This record gives sequence, C-alpha cells and structure tokens, in this order.
Amino acid sequence: MIEHKPQRILLVDDDVNLLVVLAEQLRDDGYEVSTARDGQEALRRLEAGWPDLILLDLMMPKVDGLALAREMKAAADLPIIVLSAIDTADSKARLLNEVAEDYVSKPYHYPELRARIERVLRRLSDRIPRQSLVIGPNLTLDLHRRAATVSGTEVHLTPTESRLLHTLAASLGETVTTDTLLARGWADTEEANSSYVWVSMRRLRQKIEADPDRPVHLLNVRGVGYRLVPSRPENG
Repeated sequence: MIEHKPQRILLVDDDVNLLVVLAEQLRDDGYEVSTARDGQEALRRLEAGWPDLILLDLMMPKVDGLALAREMKAAADLPIIVLSAIDTADSKARLLNEVAEDYVSKPYHYPELRARIERVLRRLSDRIPRQSLVIGPNLTLDLHRRAATVSGTEVHLTPTESRLLHTLAASLGETVTTDTLLARGWADTEEANSSYVWVSMRRLRQKIEADPDRPVHLLNVRGVGYRLVPSRPENG
C-alpha cells in the first residue's frame, strides 16, 4: 500500500487568533500546517523545507506580504493564495498577475477557502518534474524557477506564463485546447475569455522564440488551441 504524505501549507499572518483557528481547521482536513507571524519568520520556516502551498496575508510587520511573495517566487514557483482585507479590483489583478494563484478577501468563509485551496493544489498536481526541460538547442525551460534560457540568456516568466507553459509541457507535442489553457491560467478571474490566451501566447513567443512571427516551438492549432513542440534531432 502506498502511503500518501499530507500536503504541506505554510500560513503567514500576524493575526494570532486567525493563525490558531485556521491552522486547526486545515489540520482537521488533513493538511500539515506550519505558521509564521511575519515575513522573517516565514523565510526561516522555508529554510527547513518548501511547502506545497502558502497562505499569505499582505499587511504584516518587518517584511510586507508582497515583498515576501516576490522573494519566494524568485526562489521557486511556490503557489500562493493571498488572504487580505484589501479588496480592490486593481490590487487583486496586480497580485494575480505577479505572484498569486488566487486571492481571498477577509473576512473569509472557510468552506470557500478550503475549496480554493483544493482547486489550486489539484490544478498544480500535474506539474512536470522539477528539472530543466530542454525543448531545443536554443530553448530550455526551468519552470520551477519561472525562467527560460533562450540562446544562452535567462528570461523571466510571469506566474501566468509559467502556468500556461506547465500545462503545455505536461502534454508536450500534443494540442492543448484554448479552453483548457484559459482554465489553467485564469481559473478564478471574472470575465476571462479566449483573448487572454491569445495575448499571453503572443507575449510568450516574444520571450522564447527566436522569431516570434515564425514560431517553431509554441505553435497555434487554428480553432483548437496550442502545442509546445520540441526540436527534432538533426540527422548526422
């Protein structure tokens, strides 16, 4: 029988009452939970091992939540759900584009939060192995670091771009529908539509293709979706 280890969550918030109550709720649901009351303590927790998911408040002392999220994302593509009393559309959009997988406004309803946690973890469960993926002689993807190496130069990827490439890499060489890419890239974004995918794919081509107008790796299948295609080895 295979023993399944519980998924690990790091909960970062300076509200002690919330830490205690939410940690207990998550543990009752089978998660392994560690807590931190500020950014410095959170970074110390990470030294002992990476969690599967971070629940992060933005308004904290010492190191604010956004700075902490950026530092974490610089090290690895750790999924982050923001918990915050800041509830403006602009703030949500900026965070979702830059560092967060999801955004939950305080006060939260625990069953909804739990469902969002489950959805994020399920969405990320098909990630490719955490090693470099060589697509061609001039393109290597390091998706666990949200980076690509293009002709010897490292290129930064946004969280959305990384999620899209993860989805394509998990089905390398096969067509992934636009609807699937939309669901993976913008699962909880209101009024998201196919244009989000088209725009993001064009930006990705500008980053990873030698000639964005004549792509050889990130290909469009008209009316269906996109494929990530590795180079064929040349015959000597």
